[in-house]
Amino acid sequence: MKLRLITVTAVAGLAAALGTSSVVHANGSTVTRGTFHSFAAGPDRGYDISGHATMVRRADGTMLVTIHVAGLTPGATYGSHVHAAACAANLADGHYKFGGPVPGGATASQNEVWPGPVTADGGGIANGNTTVGAIAGATAVSVVVHDADGTKIACADLS
Repeated sequence: MKLRLITVTAVAGLAAALGTSSVVHANGSTVTRGTFHSFAAGPDRGYDISGHATMVRRADGTMLVTIHVAGLTPGATYGSHVHAAACAANLADGHYKFGGPVPGGATASQNEVWPGPVTADGGGIANGNTTVGAIAGATAVSVVVHDADGTKIACADLS
């Protein structure tokens, strides 16, 4: 147990030294997190978005993605999914897709990771999560929130 703790501590220290907040836990899970910020279309539509996204790549081969988003229109429904580009890269263009269907995957192809759609409560807060039966590769780097018409309104880079 002591050796495992030392190894986890060393990996976390290395991650900090490399400028990433990715954390490897003693159970073998790797956790990345990011803070939501508005894309230009967000404030243009009256949104002041905040919140966070978390991706947990589990040692058992499954992956959990959760989101908590505030500043939305109460009662409105929003799309949210993992993207294969950072927020700054052409508005995080491109959904992350597995090479084929995965258990819990979204879309007709079951090859995407969607912690939404989510519906905002009376205070404009929405929470979503999904678990898929596969681990996303290194290009799964952000989570994007879309307005009802598909416009990207917020993004969180995962690191």
